[in-house]
Amino acid sequence: MATAAAAAPGRARRGAPMYSQKELTSKKRDEFEDILEERRLSSDLRYAMKCYTPVIYKGLSPCKPNAIKSAVLHSEQVQYVIKQLQHAIQEHPVVLLPSHRSYVDFLMLSYLLYTYDLALPVIAAGIDFLGMKIVGELLRRAGAFFMRRSFGGNRLYWAVFAEYVKTMLRSGYAPVEFFLEGTRSRTAKTLTPKFGLLSIVMEPFFKREVFDTYLVPISISYERILEESLYAYELLGVPKPKESTSGLLKARRILSDNFGTIHIYVGQPVSLRTLASGRINRCPYNLVPRHLPQKPSEDIQEFVSDVAYKMELLQIENMVLSPWVLVAAVLLQNLPAMEFELLIEKTLWLKGLTQTFGGFIEWPDNLCAKKAVLSGLTLHSNVARLVDGHVVLNDRGVEDGAIGKIVFRHALAVLMCATYRNQLLNVFVRPALVAIALQMAPSFRKDEVYSCFNFLRDVFSDEFIFFPGISLKDFEEGCFLLTKCDAIQTSQQEIYPTDKGSGTVSFLSAMFRPFVEGYQLIFRYLSKEMKEAFTEKQFIPGIRNFVFQLLEKGSTQCYEALSSDMQKNALSALVQLGAMKKKKMPNGFTYNVNQEAVSKILDMFDARIPVQKPVAARL
Repeated sequence: MATAAAAAPGRARRGAPMYSQKELTSKKRDEFEDILEERRLSSDLRYAMKCYTPVIYKGLSPCKPNAIKSAVLHSEQVQYVIKQLQHAIQEHPVVLLPSHRSYVDFLMLSYLLYTYDLALPVIAAGIDFLGMKIVGELLRRAGAFFMRRSFGGNRLYWAVFAEYVKTMLRSGYAPVEFFLEGTRSRTAKTLTPKFGLLSIVMEPFFKREVFDTYLVPISISYERILEESLYAYELLGVPKPKESTSGLLKARRILSDNFGTIHIYVGQPVSLRTLASGRINRCPYNLVPRHLPQKPSEDIQEFVSDVAYKMELLQIENMVLSPWVLVAAVLLQNLPAMEFELLIEKTLWLKGLTQTFGGFIEWPDNLCAKKAVLSGLTLHSNVARLVDGHVVLNDRGVEDGAIGKIVFRHALAVLMCATYRNQLLNVFVRPALVAIALQMAPSFRKDEVYSCFNFLRDVFSDEFIFFPGISLKDFEEGCFLLTKCDAIQTSQQEIYPTDKGSGTVSFLSAMFRPFVEGYQLIFRYLSKEMKEAFTEKQFIPGIRNFVFQLLEKGSTQCYEALSSDMQKNALSALVQLGAMKKKKMPNGFTYNVNQEAVSKILDMFDARIPVQKPVAARL
């Protein structure tokens, strides 16, 4: 894995003060440094055996590193500070919360900490890795501790696991690292947070066993994701290969490929004590012996949820976008083919809009738009290619074979391209939902537009990350950004699009159309086909076949509706909207559809949002 890291530029940003969005955008690029530049001229072994050699002042005689270390470490001042730090670490444990897009995530973070001589964390890893011969033990010795995907109500397992994590925190042995998303995102969109581990690491603070706990949001951005094709196959129903040492060895050949740049943004530590101040009453924990388990109160559960969403939004805020993300977003709106020169023009326009909305794009100042687009096409030649002056998806082989194979190959290409467009959605989701709400609302009255926005926000609550309970604030932010780019005008009572901004509103609506149309198809299937109780395992193949048949007939072009991620999110949305009941059974969960409620939701989509017409031609 070190070879893969050495093959691509890896950039890490060390902690810096918080800035306004405008200042942050201008400063971020200068604050990244290429931590692999020196490594490319050395070997992995030499790096692993590196010796710390400090820079000395001019005019001083050189001395051996060991002598410097001895003099410094034994000085009275340093010894005093070390004792203070040891005490502070025990009182203020650190929890690292990186985003999760690849298996490489935890390796990259440990690599970064090792490079800067910082304490390596203990890392929560899936128990799947424990079964890998040799590798499992190496991961354990490197700091990994393994957990089941589900505790299945096993109280003893939960007690032992939770106590292990809390012991690590209380003792200050090492920072604790885990992924709030729980698993890798197969779509490059941030997954809704899981609260179990977060509630565990908060408990010592609630019980006054530690004075404070620092939560550190970390954003890891990949110019090209290592598992991009594997994810697309998984989303289309191909089972994920089981983690094994032999599989890891076989995968070594891909490490010779170019995967571009990796950016690691280490955010400002967030004090749990500060977050809880004035909101959480810790006194009830004093009424019960600490060793006795307590069910968290509703206030505590809500607080844990809010902190989880806050951390994920901080991760999203500091994601770095490559020019290819813009190219993918434009290309997906212009299939089956787009003129190369027009693609360059639209990409440059989208760059300006993204920066206006606060997105941070890693676009070197001296790189012209044409070179940026060509560079992206070269790096992602497995996703798209240039043919006779037009850019098309790289779905080679679709001309041959049965129609089913053609649909599958094209869907594979679309989902791989969508993985990169999805990285842009977090920047645009609020203004885009306002743009779609303008199409849905019966008039331009602000209250009616807001009502449609709120409806869309609820429906897509599992697709995108929204902080709970601030729908109006999200709506106002979306309106502000659209006003900022002259796409809409607002009065006290009305919101209406401008002639100048019609292109922006159309682009934003089209960017999110796959989700709108995909949900329409899923809801239509549920309202007509699923009359009896069903499980997720029954639903996924059924909806996939339903959409597959529509694609074969040319009745839809929404290939993203084949994604199991979208299908599962739609189920979850209906449960939250009360249009479906979810019941726990011994072998999993069953779902019951409220046909009338689903039909009403579907009517809101069908009556007010036009479905994209199929495109029959292909280059």
